[in-house]
Amino acid sequence: MLGWLLTVLGAAMLVPVAVDLADGNTDWMSFLAAAVITGFVGVSLVLTTRGMPLVLRRQQAFLLTTLAWTTSAFFSALPFMLSDYQMDLADALFETISGLTTTGSTVMTGLDTAPPGLLLWRSLLQWLGGIGIIGMSMVIFPFLRIGGMQLFKTESSDTSEKVLPSVGRLGIAIGLVYLGLSVLCGLAYWAAGMGGFDAVLHAMTTLSTGGYSSHDSSFGYFESPAIHWVGILFMIAGALPFALYIGAIMGRPMLLFRDRQVRAFLVFLVLVCLSIALWLAVTRDIPFGEALTSASFNVTSVVTTTGFASDDYSLWGGFVMVFMFLLMIVGGCTGSTTGGIKMFRLDIAVKLFGSYVRSLILPHSVNVPFYRGTPITDDLARAVLLYIFMFAASCIALSIALTLFGLDALTASTAAIQAIGNVGPGLGPVVGPSGNFATIPDGAKWLLSFGMLLGRLEFFTVLVLFSRRFWVA
Repeated sequence: MLGWLLTVLGAAMLVPVAVDLADGNTDWMSFLAAAVITGFVGVSLVLTTRGMPLVLRRQQAFLLTTLAWTTSAFFSALPFMLSDYQMDLADALFETISGLTTTGSTVMTGLDTAPPGLLLWRSLLQWLGGIGIIGMSMVIFPFLRIGGMQLFKTESSDTSEKVLPSVGRLGIAIGLVYLGLSVLCGLAYWAAGMGGFDAVLHAMTTLSTGGYSSHDSSFGYFESPAIHWVGILFMIAGALPFALYIGAIMGRPMLLFRDRQVRAFLVFLVLVCLSIALWLAVTRDIPFGEALTSASFNVTSVVTTTGFASDDYSLWGGFVMVFMFLLMIVGGCTGSTTGGIKMFRLDIAVKLFGSYVRSLILPHSVNVPFYRGTPITDDLARAVLLYIFMFAASCIALSIALTLFGLDALTASTAAIQAIGNVGPGLGPVVGPSGNFATIPDGAKWLLSFGMLLGRLEFFTVLVLFSRRFWVA
């Protein structure tokens, strides 16, 4: 399976080859060399394992997931190392992992004049990573009972291993929805005034909530409010559960908006956008319409962990700084391309807190928290609370480790949170929306790369591999 993955990855590298050739850029040779290396290894693995029975048990599925992301990252870094940029391994792997995990942090500068093939490869990594994230949430995370997908009542929630036919059909349907929304996003960007090539690149990085741009100033490069609102709309689309899109397309459009976490996410987003827009209109004396556009775009980008920026919001005042710091951990809905803790888990945690408070007030009463009309089981409650604990503990540990490399407290803490939460930019002049990760030490880049992978694989997908009981179960 890793062989087939690398074969497909090598074939995908031929797309930037064609783009660079059409543009007359000599950088096509770096992609061709990377494609040959990746394809050779992939085909070799396929041929040497040909004829072996393919029986994927639960343990192997978890191992495959971790190996697929790490192997893809190393081979996808080859074009960055062989290109005119000549990145070292730390930079190339950081850029690649940030792309595949749809984090959006970058060490690259001079994007406005970068070879078109390299810009396309960055966007393609995020687009492929986005569909990979949805696939994990549908197939792998239900086994761990941490993603919330088991509450969608699909057969993929069953812990038995007779789920492949259902998962296959669901995967094809979601893939078509993902592709269709990407095309719509690109057409909407183009209609709003964005150039054709930019529209293709930003469509892939918007729907995947990745945040890579073809310009150093990100969306600050585009002055049209229409382009910003297209970005807002499709960032939200990427943050909603893709499994629910299937029901909406099959004649039940209200199914998407009846979902509790979708309603909570949209209401939360609207309230935060309005609050910061009012703050900007009052404190910066700008028209409310302009403030609403700027606030909505940047807030949506942070909450959905996309990573685009149309303005340096770290200069908007202490109120916004604290707000943005907290918004970095939220994320979108489960089953989407977003990172962060996600609205489902936060909603469960709030319900558990309310139930605990009621039990303190009325200790002899029966307090059973419900979610979507279903009792919250002890297993689900423990899994959600343990995930939130792991998220916080990992952020703290990574922040402390980053300070050992000389990073200041604001840079270290926000860099850690953005990596674990797959957000993109942090706060401050170094890793903020107007900054870049190129200046931080290589050791810090390695730590952040590991943090991005750990956060994207939601901790337990990796940690469960080190449990002896998991392998003998």
